[in-house]
Amino acid sequence: MEKIGLIAGNRRFPILFAQAARDKGYSVVAVAIRQDTSPALKKIVDKVCWIGLSEFARMSDFFKREGVSKIVMAGQISPHRLFSKEVIRNKEIQNILKSIQDKKADSIFGAIAKELEQGGFELLSSVTFMEDFLPKAGTLTRREPSASDWEDINFGRGIAKEIAYLDIGQTVAVKHKAVVAVEALEGTDNLIRRAGRVAGKDVVMVKVSKPKQDPRFDIPVVGLNTVKNLLKIGARCLAIEANKTLFIDQELSVGLADKKGLSMVAV
Repeated sequence: MEKIGLIAGNRRFPILFAQAARDKGYSVVAVAIRQDTSPALKKIVDKVCWIGLSEFARMSDFFKREGVSKIVMAGQISPHRLFSKEVIRNKEIQNILKSIQDKKADSIFGAIAKELEQGGFELLSSVTFMEDFLPKAGTLTRREPSASDWEDINFGRGIAKEIAYLDIGQTVAVKHKAVVAVEALEGTDNLIRRAGRVAGKDVVMVKVSKPKQDPRFDIPVVGLNTVKNLLKIGARCLAIEANKTLFIDQELSVGLADKKGLSMVAV
């Protein structure tokens, strides 16, 4: 049975990837990050190595011992950890960070990818085996976006593509063609909460891929938590980019959105 390596971040994306890979007949061996990766992962993969964020070298050693040549990165590492003592005090990580011009997501992940490739590994697309989680274009819920929703969606898409091009974030919240909140390092859930504090209900959230998206990392993802947070602030609509956004727990999310009157569309 062919082995595939998994660098597992937080939430359910790594678990779903591991399940999909095993369904395809692969043996999955994973590196899990303490304080981020779900303990539930160990029930899905064939072998797991838990490391601290500062133990980068152990990851390569583990994959080499397991005879792994192909690796997938799935799930995030909590952004605030970039400024933690474990990163600041670690010489290996600091050398990687010093080798890049800035601390944008693409710059950091690109440097990590380069390190892995120099170690003899091939970093595959994050959506390998995950095609069923990429919604095609169309309305996902019973409620269609209204005319005013579409005005905000089309307005928001242009703004979102611009910030994605600059690698600031991939999501914006808009209301009546006003930009309410722009995603940065804090992530989508915090963006939604901030949008609710600023503009109250009837916000429209738009998430896109980057114009030059590297499929190996930082794929746009939404899921049940996204929908729950949007409902908490009384949002009107969620728009995602079709064929390029992972939708985790789509069936449950659509059911909840239908019950509460939130429209969701892939464009």
